[in-house]
Amino acid sequence: MTDPGLPRARRPGGRSARVRADVHAAVEALQSEHPLGEITMARIAERSGVHLGTLYRRWGSLDGVLLDVVSERLTARSPVPDTGDYANDLREYARQAAEDLAGPEGVLLLRTLVSVQLDDGRSLPPALSRRFDDLQDMLDRAAHRGETVPTSEEVFELVIAPLCASLLFGTEPPDVHRLVERVDLVAAHEADTRGE
Repeated sequence: MTDPGLPRARRPGGRSARVRADVHAAVEALQSEHPLGEITMARIAERSGVHLGTLYRRWGSLDGVLLDVVSERLTARSPVPDTGDYANDLREYARQAAEDLAGPEGVLLLRTLVSVQLDDGRSLPPALSRRFDDLQDMLDRAAHRGETVPTSEEVFELVIAPLCASLLFGTEPPDVHRLVERVDLVAAHEADTRGE
């Protein structure tokens, strides 16, 4: 028998972890059945079995729920490997970005990012910030080895932006290898301009 004067030991994960898992599973199921615009807090509550009031207390809004789901998915992704070759690293980074932005998961990610940027009170989720840090680290390593590299802004403009545009407009996603070739051409042009 436990001593009533002692604090109760918490189970690993416990109710809070179960609630989060149920809500995430509900979002994933709804996402496969409905367009993103039809996913509501009420539908998530109904599908997950979590009270609507609990959803609002814990996440504040639909965007809060979606941000949590996106963060969890990004955290599960592997970091970009350091192969010792900038071109290979960039191809892998672009491949992972293309996977992140593919299909319904990409729509969810994009909507969440737009929401975060429009709401001045929020910062990027740590998992997404780490992705940006990974990119800068990759470029810094390559530059330290003496390789000619673009800026992170150029990588976003030439790789990430076309992937986002294809998702927004429902067009065929661009070939990742062609995107990376464009980045390489820009980096080579800048090296020529600097006389390297």
